[in-house]
Amino acid sequence: MIQGLARTALLLLLAGFIHSVAAAPKLTPHRITLANGKSFELNLPEGFEISVAAQGLKRVRFMALSPDKRIFVTDMYNLTDNRRGVVYILDQFDPTTYRFKKVTKYLSGLRNPNNVAFYTDRNGTTWFYLSLTDRLVRYRYEAGKDAPSGEPQVLATFPDYGLGYKYGGWHLTRTVIVGGNGKIYVAVGSSCNACEEKEEVRASILEMDPDGKNQHYFARGLRNAVGLRWKDGKLYATNMGSDHLGDNRPADTFYAIEDGKHYGWPYCFQVGTKIYPDPKFNTTGEKFDCRKVPVALTPFPAHSSPLGLEYFDSSFLVALHGSTKKSLRRGYRVVRIPESGGAIEDFITGFFELGRINGRPADIFNFGRNGFLLTDDYSGVVYYVYRK
Repeated sequence: MIQGLARTALLLLLAGFIHSVAAAPKLTPHRITLANGKSFELNLPEGFEISVAAQGLKRVRFMALSPDKRIFVTDMYNLTDNRRGVVYILDQFDPTTYRFKKVTKYLSGLRNPNNVAFYTDRNGTTWFYLSLTDRLVRYRYEAGKDAPSGEPQVLATFPDYGLGYKYGGWHLTRTVIVGGNGKIYVAVGSSCNACEEKEEVRASILEMDPDGKNQHYFARGLRNAVGLRWKDGKLYATNMGSDHLGDNRPADTFYAIEDGKHYGWPYCFQVGTKIYPDPKFNTTGEKFDCRKVPVALTPFPAHSSPLGLEYFDSSFLVALHGSTKKSLRRGYRVVRIPESGGAIEDFITGFFELGRINGRPADIFNFGRNGFLLTDDYSGVVYYVYRK
C-alpha cells in the first residue's frame, strides 16, 4: 500500500508539469549551417523560415531597438565574471539574404553586459541605458553615431561579489527595461542558489525614475528574473527556481509582476499550480506564509532556465535556455504560451539533439512585420525567424 501511495504521489508531481504542456503543433526541419562548419536542424511550425542573420559572436544576449531603428545587442564574452563584454550594433539588414551587412562595436571592455534600453525624456534627450553586474549607467544617445556621447551617469550600484561563479549560483546579470509608464525597471538576481540574503537588493526588481531617483522595490523573492517585458501596462517576467530540490522541482516560472508582491524565494516554491514551503528555509511554514505567494501564469519544467520573452503573433514566446545537467534534456527550445498563461507549446526545437548542444536560446525580439530575432549565446549566433 505504501508503494502504491508513493507511486501516486510521483504521478501527481509529474502531472503538475504535464498539465501545462500542450499538444505540439507540427514542426518542420530547417537545415542550419554555420561559418565554423557546424551543421544541424532546427524545427519550426509550418509556414515559418529561419536564417542566420549574424554570427561569429561570443555570448550574445539581449537586444533592443534604438530610436534610429538600429538593433543593439549585448555580448558577455563567456560564462565567467569578466570585463571583456561588448555592445554591438546590427545594421543594414538585407531583406534578400536575411542578414545584417554591418556589425559594429558600440562599447567594449564591459563587465558582463546583459542588456540595454533606450528612453527619450520630455526635453527630447535620448538616453542609452546599460546594465552591468555592479551598476546601471546611462549615456546620452546620438542617432547614427557608432559610439556613445560623453561619460556615463551612474544611476544605481549593485553588489558585485558572492560565491565563486558557477551556473545557477552567483548571478552576474542585471536586466533593465523601460516601462510604458516612463519608469525604469532593473532585475537583480540572487547571490546564491538558496539562502537568506544579506543585501536587500538581491533577488528583486527595482523601479526608479529615468534619472535613477525614487528607487522602489517593485517585487521581491525572485531568485533570477532575467527576462522582462512590458505590455499593456503590465510588467512580465521569467524566473528561475532553485537547484537544491532535485531534478523535478521547483518549477521555473512566468509572471505578470504585481507591485509590492513577494514571489517566495527562498521560503516557498511552485510545482505545477501549487505553492509549497521550502523544506530547508521554511520547514514549518512559519517563516513565510506561502499562501501569499502569487501563482505563476505558467510553470515551466524544473531547470528549463527561461530567459528572454517577446509578445509575437497574439501570444508570448519564451526562450528556454536549457538545463546545465544535460541528461534532463529540459529547455533548449523556444515555446509559445497564451498571454494569460497556461499551456506550453513548442515553437522551435533542435537546439539539443542526440546528446549534443546545438545552441542555447537567450532572447527574442520583434523585427519587421512578421518576424523576430533570436539570440543563441552558446554558438554566438543571431537568427531571423519569419513567416513565409
